[in-house]
Order: sequence, then structure tokens, then C-alpha cells
Amino acid sequence: MAKHVIDRLDRLDNLIRTKSTGTPQDLANKLNISRSTLYEYIGLLKSMGAPISFCRRRNSFYYEVEGKFHFNFKAS
Repeated sequence: MAKHVIDRLDRLDNLIRTKSTGTPQDLANKLNISRSTLYEYIGLLKSMGAPISFCRRRNSFYYEVEGKFHFNFKAS
């Protein structure tokens, strides 16, 4: 997977965790991607176990349970 995709997924994770995504179109704009690519990324995160939902009241995507992705390598 290309570095720019990893960077976008990391930013997407951060925006979802802070419940500051805005509408799907706002979020796509923040990430400089199309809405269809946004939904592909959300589908990818969901396939990795992320319980992502959208709150119409907050107008933001959010995780149904607290969690975080780690997209970088960390030596032990």
C-alpha cells in the first residue's frame, strides 16, 4: 500500500476518533479524495474490524467503541 494511502487512513482514523469528520463530502474534501474513495477507505477500516457508524446529530462518523489503528511499524 502506498505511503499516501497509509497517511490518509491514519488521518481518517484520527478524524473519526475525534468525531470531527463532518459530512461524507466534507470528509472527502479534508482528505483530498472522492466520496467513492472515502467509502472504499471506510469499508477497508470496517473489514479490519472498525465499528464505524455515522451520527446525523453530530454530523460525523465515529467508532462505536473506543479504539485506534496503528499504521506504522514499531520495534519491540
